[in-house]
Amino acid sequence: MPPTMAKPKTDPNYKVIAENRRARYDYAIEDDLECGIMLQGSEVKSLRENGANIAESYASVEDGELWLVNGYIPPYEQAKTWGHEERRRRKLLVSRRELARLWSDTRRKGYTLVPLVLYFNHKGIAKLKIGIAKGKKTQDKRATEAKRDWQRQKQRLLKDHG
Repeated sequence: MPPTMAKPKTDPNYKVIAENRRARYDYAIEDDLECGIMLQGSEVKSLRENGANIAESYASVEDGELWLVNGYIPPYEQAKTWGHEERRRRKLLVSRRELARLWSDTRRKGYTLVPLVLYFNHKGIAKLKIGIAKGKKTQDKRATEAKRDWQRQKQRLLKDHG
């Protein structure tokens, strides 16, 4: 009797809404952290329908709270009167210990908090993954790009001749 193979589980709730692909190019990501995000009802509906943009946004620790600044969530058409402001500051939810670590990293070590991915997790709850990052210089960006190109070229060679 052949062994039964487990079927890959596809999660219907997990969905990437917005990804900041530029962040990995502009910053050296040291660590990342998943945090909750406080949203209004029309914002959640808009995210499920339209998507969002976190490319020009950043996170900051102010008055003992973590905030997402300049994140864009398009307006939800059916919520005309009770809609939301598109680029309002949104509070991010992390534990006190993580908040203290983020505060010390940004104040003392000169790191930046960059949003990487906005998504719905397996429970259908909106989450934001932020990266603790340091800005790259131009030569670092070139070195990363050269390394990436070499990896791509190496894969092509292995595929063709291997």
